[in-house]
Amino acid sequence: MLAAVACRPTEPLKVTTIQLGRSLNSDDSVAGHTTTFKPGETIYASVINDVSGAGAVSARWVYAGQTVSQETKEVSFSREGATEFHLQSPSAGFPPGDYRVEFQVNGQPVGAREFRVEN
Repeated sequence: MLAAVACRPTEPLKVTTIQLGRSLNSDDSVAGHTTTFKPGETIYASVINDVSGAGAVSARWVYAGQTVSQETKEVSFSREGATEFHLQSPSAGFPPGDYRVEFQVNGQPVGAREFRVEN
Protein backbone atom coordinates (compact mmCIF):
# COMPACT_ATOMS: atom_id res chain seq x y z
CA MET A 1 0.00 0.00 0.00
CA LEU A 2 1.28 3.43 -0.90
CA ALA A 3 0.60 6.27 1.50
CA ALA A 4 0.68 9.89 0.44
CA VAL A 5 1.87 12.46 2.90
CA ALA A 6 0.49 15.94 2.41
CA CYS A 7 2.99 18.68 2.95
CA ARG A 8 1.54 21.85 4.31
CA PRO A 9 2.91 24.85 2.42
CA THR A 10 5.00 27.22 4.47
CA GLU A 11 2.98 30.13 5.82
CA PRO A 12 4.07 33.68 5.02
CA LEU A 13 6.26 35.23 7.66
CA LYS A 14 4.37 37.47 10.11
CA VAL A 15 6.40 40.15 11.88
CA THR A 16 5.22 40.84 15.43
CA THR A 17 8.00 43.08 16.79
CA ILE A 18 10.68 45.42 15.46
CA GLN A 19 13.71 46.09 17.66
CA LEU A 20 16.55 48.64 17.45
CA GLY A 21 19.75 48.69 19.46
CA ARG A 22 23.54 48.69 19.71
CA SER A 23 24.19 44.94 19.81
CA LEU A 24 22.66 41.52 19.14
CA ASN A 25 21.85 38.47 21.21
CA SER A 26 22.94 35.03 19.96
CA ASP A 27 19.46 34.48 18.44
CA ASP A 28 19.74 37.70 16.33
CA SER A 29 17.30 39.63 18.52
CA VAL A 30 18.50 43.03 19.71
CA ALA A 31 20.27 43.47 23.05
CA GLY A 32 20.32 46.89 24.67
CA HIS A 33 17.30 48.44 23.00
CA THR A 34 17.58 52.14 22.11
CA THR A 35 16.49 54.67 19.51
CA THR A 36 19.39 57.11 20.07
CA PHE A 37 22.85 56.43 18.65
CA LYS A 38 26.25 58.09 18.43
CA PRO A 39 27.70 58.90 14.95
CA GLY A 40 30.30 56.09 15.08
CA GLU A 41 28.03 53.27 16.28
CA THR A 42 26.67 50.38 14.26
CA ILE A 43 22.86 50.36 14.37
CA TYR A 44 21.17 46.96 14.66
CA ALA A 45 17.56 46.16 13.82
CA SER A 46 15.72 42.86 14.16
CA VAL A 47 12.28 41.85 12.99
CA ILE A 48 10.75 39.19 15.21
CA ASN A 49 8.19 36.56 14.23
CA ASP A 50 6.39 34.57 16.95
CA VAL A 51 5.37 31.59 14.78
CA SER A 52 6.76 29.66 11.81
CA GLY A 53 6.88 31.23 8.39
CA ALA A 54 9.02 32.09 5.41
CA GLY A 55 9.57 35.01 3.09
CA ALA A 56 11.80 37.75 1.77
CA VAL A 57 12.44 40.30 4.52
CA SER A 58 13.72 43.71 3.42
CA ALA A 59 15.14 46.61 5.40
CA ARG A 60 15.45 50.11 3.94
CA TRP A 61 17.47 52.67 5.94
CA VAL A 62 16.50 56.31 5.26
CA TYR A 63 18.10 59.65 6.19
CA ALA A 64 16.83 63.06 5.00
CA GLY A 65 14.42 61.36 2.58
CA GLN A 66 17.20 59.39 0.87
CA THR A 67 17.84 55.65 1.00
CA VAL A 68 21.28 55.10 2.53
CA SER A 69 21.16 51.29 2.52
CA GLN A 70 18.79 48.50 1.54
CA GLU A 71 19.03 44.74 1.99
CA THR A 72 16.78 41.70 1.49
CA LYS A 73 17.15 38.32 3.20
CA GLU A 74 15.28 35.11 2.33
CA VAL A 75 14.34 33.42 5.61
CA SER A 76 12.40 30.39 6.77
CA PHE A 77 11.59 29.59 10.40
CA SER A 78 10.03 26.41 11.81
CA ARG A 79 9.14 28.37 14.97
CA GLU A 80 9.72 31.89 16.34
CA GLY A 81 12.78 33.70 15.10
CA ALA A 82 14.57 36.96 14.41
CA THR A 83 15.99 38.42 11.22
CA GLU A 84 18.87 40.85 11.81
CA PHE A 85 19.90 43.86 9.76
CA HIS A 86 22.52 46.48 10.57
CA LEU A 87 23.78 49.80 9.34
CA GLN A 88 27.54 50.20 9.69
CA SER A 89 28.86 53.67 10.40
CA PRO A 90 30.88 55.22 7.58
CA SER A 91 34.44 56.24 8.48
CA ALA A 92 33.30 59.83 9.11
CA GLY A 93 30.35 58.64 11.20
CA PHE A 94 26.65 59.18 10.61
CA PRO A 95 25.48 62.78 10.29
CA PRO A 96 23.42 63.80 13.34
CA GLY A 97 19.69 63.84 12.71
CA ASP A 98 16.54 61.77 12.37
CA TYR A 99 16.58 58.41 10.58
CA ARG A 100 14.07 55.69 9.77
CA VAL A 101 14.30 51.99 8.97
CA GLU A 102 11.38 50.48 7.03
CA PHE A 103 10.63 46.77 6.72
CA GLN A 104 8.78 44.70 4.15
CA VAL A 105 7.96 41.00 3.88
CA ASN A 106 7.45 39.73 0.34
CA GLY A 107 7.19 43.33 -0.86
CA GLN A 108 4.48 44.32 1.64
CA PRO A 109 5.16 46.90 4.39
CA VAL A 110 5.20 45.41 7.90
CA GLY A 111 6.46 48.33 9.96
CA ALA A 112 9.11 50.94 10.53
CA ARG A 113 11.09 52.48 13.38
CA GLU A 114 12.41 56.00 13.77
CA PHE A 115 15.74 56.67 15.47
CA ARG A 116 18.12 59.54 16.03
CA VAL A 117 21.87 60.06 15.75
CA GLU A 118 23.26 62.61 18.25
CA ASN A 119 26.79 63.80 19.00
